[in-house]
Amino acid sequence: MQRAPYPRHRAAARAALVARVAAAVAGGFAMAVLTSIATLALPWSRVDAVLGGTMLGILMHAAIVVWVFAARTALRAWVGMVVLALPLLCAAWYAQVQR
Repeated sequence: MQRAPYPRHRAAARAALVARVAAAVAGGFAMAVLTSIATLALPWSRVDAVLGGTMLGILMHAAIVVWVFAARTALRAWVGMVVLALPLLCAAWYAQVQR
């Protein structure tokens, strides 16, 4: 019989899983919102930008969920989302300034 892992290993594994789930849910939602707002900076009509942003936001959320669980570590997933959020934040700021 194989011995059960030490409790601290289980706690570390649970913490990593909780961090990934938080990144998938909260981070995916935040990236979807940023994507939706950033599409307003595109040279489309406002209606097309809102509809396109909504569709792109849904795709972004799904892609973030897949990517978070494919990353090697939870830290790498969080850092990757922050790096991806920077240009989206700039585009969202630009969209707000232009309107």
